Amino acid sequence: MTVVEVPAPAPQPEAAEAPAAVVDVVRPGILVTVQDWPGRVGYWHVGVPPSGPMDDLSFRLGNRVLGNAEGAAGLECTLGGPTLRFATATWVCVTGAPADVTVDGAPVEQWRTVLVPAGGVLEVGAIRGPGMRTYVLFAGGIELPEYLGSMATFMLGRFGGSAGAALRAGEILPLGAPRDPLATAVPTDDRPALAKRWELAVTEGPHGAPEFFTRADFDAIVGTDYEVHFNSDRTGVRLIGPKPEWARPDGGEAGLHPSNIHDTPYSVGALDFTGDTPILLGPDGPSLGGFVCPVTVVAADRWKLGQLSPGDAVRFVPVRREHAASLRELGPGRRASWPSVLSAGGDGDDGVLRRAEADAETGVTYRRAGDDGVLVEYGAMTLDLGLRARVHALHQHLLAANPRGVVELTPGVRSLQIRVDPHVLPVPVLLELLAEAERELPAGADLVVSSRTVHLPLSWDDPATKEAITRYMHGVRADAPWCPWNIEFIRRMNGLATVQDVYDTVFGAKYLVLGLGDVYLGAPVATPIDPRHRLVTTKYNPARTWTPENAVGIGGAYLCIYGMEGPGGYQFVGRTTQVWNHAATETPWLLRYFDRISWYPVSAEELLDMRADFAAGKVEVRAEEGEFRLADYRAFLAGNAADIDRFRVVQAKAFVAERDSWRRAGELGAD
Repeated sequence: MTVVEVPAPAPQPEAAEAPAAVVDVVRPGILVTVQDWPGRVGYWHVGVPPSGPMDDLSFRLGNRVLGNAEGAAGLECTLGGPTLRFATATWVCVTGAPADVTVDGAPVEQWRTVLVPAGGVLEVGAIRGPGMRTYVLFAGGIELPEYLGSMATFMLGRFGGSAGAALRAGEILPLGAPRDPLATAVPTDDRPALAKRWELAVTEGPHGAPEFFTRADFDAIVGTDYEVHFNSDRTGVRLIGPKPEWARPDGGEAGLHPSNIHDTPYSVGALDFTGDTPILLGPDGPSLGGFVCPVTVVAADRWKLGQLSPGDAVRFVPVRREHAASLRELGPGRRASWPSVLSAGGDGDDGVLRRAEADAETGVTYRRAGDDGVLVEYGAMTLDLGLRARVHALHQHLLAANPRGVVELTPGVRSLQIRVDPHVLPVPVLLELLAEAERELPAGADLVVSSRTVHLPLSWDDPATKEAITRYMHGVRADAPWCPWNIEFIRRMNGLATVQDVYDTVFGAKYLVLGLGDVYLGAPVATPIDPRHRLVTTKYNPARTWTPENAVGIGGAYLCIYGMEGPGGYQFVGRTTQVWNHAATETPWLLRYFDRISWYPVSAEELLDMRADFAAGKVEVRAEEGEFRLADYRAFLAGNAADIDRFRVVQAKAFVAERDSWRRAGELGAD
């Protein structure tokens, strides 16, 4: 038998792996960030804004035509776009403000689906206008790690998107599974109309005439073309317009200026008067603050905030809540292609939906907070921890009941904001639910809350706060009554003999945390438990454009720790360590409602070492467990009533003297 040897088969080359679907950032553009929609929802109560695309409509339309989920992550480009190289053939759609767009040097149209070949280069040039922002959407969307449930970039907070910052050259953006587009282009009738003069649909409230603004003020607000200021961004669009006359002489315990109120939750799209300066709050804006908001842009019109450019004209048009377009709508029902807002008028109720009695001593006011929210306010415009107790009871009741359709619950000092999906929980139904809840709440006097004493370092009159005051004097105004030294201003406003008295009062107080997120990222708004420690000041007008991270300030009768760098208005007393732990993935905020902050002094150099340790993950904060009992607190007030009254008389005299000097100087208008 002959044996035939069969040669072994030659080894076959391994199949080459398919290239990953990624995008290489060749040129990053001016201010290009990764965003998704609706963004980081569910953390408004601790000062984390939703972020996401400012123009949600252009963003969602581009995703929809590509076959993506409407919220899939893409790029928002401000003033100009990037140059991107694609590893694999990918469908893209560029929407928003007009810009020159090319693929491998050849012009392509916006609002159309375009196939970029493998190795191809997409370039988005400078925005020509009208409009301010362009969006680049990718089939499959961008896939990056989420932070608190979203990829949306919040640059001030240094998280989300591409390492919490704008794109950088050389970065690689991974994409999701490739897919084919659903259509060749976004229908023309669905595309938003961009302009240089804008009309924004607004609802009345939460804080209008005649309580806070005069009728003439409100008529001016809805009857004037405001101009967009160059100093505008994702936190807010600053406007130039008439100065209000105001319905009140001052804000009382909330501050010297009549725009000041006890800190309350804000709505994205609210027209916030920070002193006399109107600002439309954006998706990176603060969740809590102490200023009045007379009107709020309806949810379906907030896309326009993303396209407002410096020099543009803005007119506010009141509409009835039930006539507002739906945020869910992306087609003609959104009415975005209409250059004007068609309206027969607003609700005509000054933003007040209902007034009732919470109990025999306390009234409750339900205010409109846009077409998708209600602001519940308890009692008179005064600082009363019993009112905060009532807010806490309602907040806990709603958390336990978890009614379908509630999106966010955000407590303020004497208020609770409830945001809803109006398709699931219409505002009239919400009002009935809230009326029923009042009947079930326990008496405020029975409130007992966990209350830790948290010991934090304070660098008194810290160099970083001095730098912020210097910047303010050079860049905003040098003649403000609180310049050049905020602490001396606090002394004068409270009738104290020396600056040492201010120091002793701050370090002798225990500050009860009433809200979180006053100036972002777990920043507490707190007030001394003992009224004799409540130093009353007013807020900057106009506000600062820069405040150092973790500066400590007083505004009205409240103290705040700034959670991050950004604008601000509280009068500085010093600086402390971080109140937000970026390394934590679940609960990065340090403080809780009803914590008591107790300060101990450190030098500026010691504080820098502590801050470095905190940033390195060496978080060492001393805290002792305890309780806050409203009944005990009321007994304390009764037992010290005479001494508290004497303190308030001296303080009130100084407050009135300061207000009169402001009036003589024209700070509050002419005599």
